[in-house]
Amino acid sequence: MFASAALASDAVKGHETLFTSPNDVTERCVRITPMPGAVYSKHDLLAEEAYCALDFYAATVALCPKTWSTSPGMKIYDISKGPYAGDRQGFERHACAEGKSASQLAHKDLAKFKPTMNAKGTSGTFSTSPLLYYHFSRYFEADIGVPPAVWRSMDRTMHLEEVATRGLALSGNSHSSGMNHAGWRMLVDADQNPSVYKPVDELFTSDRKALYGALLDSPGSRYGTEVNGTRASGWGKGQNLDFQETAPFLALRSSRPIDEAIAEGIAEAIKTKQIRRDMGADVDPRQVAYWMTDIANIVLLDFIFSQQDRIGNIDYKVRWMWVENGEVRSHKADNHGKDRGTAPEQAIRVKRTHLNDNDAGGRVEYANFTKSTQMLEKLRHFPSTTYAKLARLDADFSAQGPLLTYVRDSFGLDDRQVAQIVKNAALAFGILSETCRRGEMLFDLDPETFFVKGKVAGVQLDCTGG
Repeated sequence: MFASAALASDAVKGHETLFTSPNDVTERCVRITPMPGAVYSKHDLLAEEAYCALDFYAATVALCPKTWSTSPGMKIYDISKGPYAGDRQGFERHACAEGKSASQLAHKDLAKFKPTMNAKGTSGTFSTSPLLYYHFSRYFEADIGVPPAVWRSMDRTMHLEEVATRGLALSGNSHSSGMNHAGWRMLVDADQNPSVYKPVDELFTSDRKALYGALLDSPGSRYGTEVNGTRASGWGKGQNLDFQETAPFLALRSSRPIDEAIAEGIAEAIKTKQIRRDMGADVDPRQVAYWMTDIANIVLLDFIFSQQDRIGNIDYKVRWMWVENGEVRSHKADNHGKDRGTAPEQAIRVKRTHLNDNDAGGRVEYANFTKSTQMLEKLRHFPSTTYAKLARLDADFSAQGPLLTYVRDSFGLDDRQVAQIVKNAALAFGILSETCRRGEMLFDLDPETFFVKGKVAGVQLDCTGG
């Protein structure tokens, strides 16, 4: 293994780490170049380093097919300790068959590898999408828990022998796993003959010796109807409209000040029995203020990237939060427990959004349900920082500036995919700026101020973003 700062293969640009597979195939891990104007945490950078230090063939590492949910992928485990310590073959032969429970037989989870998969009968997955969400969320300074991600390739023969063949054998044992099984069937065929997958460049490196995908980790618990909506109207536009009947989205649609909008949103949402049961009629308004800010940022990113599979895929982690000396303090909480740890009596449990599942955006072929159900048009509250950053992004794209160069050169996108991002960013800013010019947009999404004071005055912005 060695590192360089050269331009990576397959048009992905960043800091590159190279590995050699047992078949003498060069594998690459690329930490995508930081986005101009983005803010990355110490945790982000350490996570990127850790992912690009992973040797898939180390004796203390084991690989398992992900045979749950709809898309095929690969789980990477640390087996330096536990019942299969150092026994890579034993773990892959026996523990992988346990599905999600395989993690209990390992020392710890290390990462998840997600390749592109858009074949007939499979779910929509584009491995570049998690990379886009990671870097753009840091550009917008959106605190929505998008996990760090890196680009990674893997010897396709090793993937076939150690992962894909096993994935095909272990998947498809229930009606709900049909798309996952179809994905594994295609990966087995494509690993043997890359040309059977179209477009081949979205799955395999230019030399066709390796397939590639995103490497990341995305722990979290899934929201119920309180944020994801009832989904009663079925996949597609229906569930995206259901999503707009949740308390935070209803509050975002209200033209009232944020404290009144939240009360209005809660009162309307709990008329739906399932939301009342999942959220509770006594939900703390401070919780809804965080959800409003999260959803505003999610809707913007999903609009720009033409995300087709958001609803039902929004997660959370819980924190204890309280006010001390006029400032918000917090520490981690158990997602499903009540232990306060060192939190004072006045602390409340707040679900902080984690946007973990971001793999169905970026392709022109995907359905942009955020756009078709006019989510941006309905917003009457928005974060001022996000608005200013969007104005800057749109201006740069129009001037063919450094942000456009970054998007075009860093992710391996084709011309149509880049053009879609540019067009959608312009449309998004056009929609939001028009609401602003009509005097109907309140820039008062500041959940920390709301947590302390119970209301937010909001800020006045130049609608042009200047």
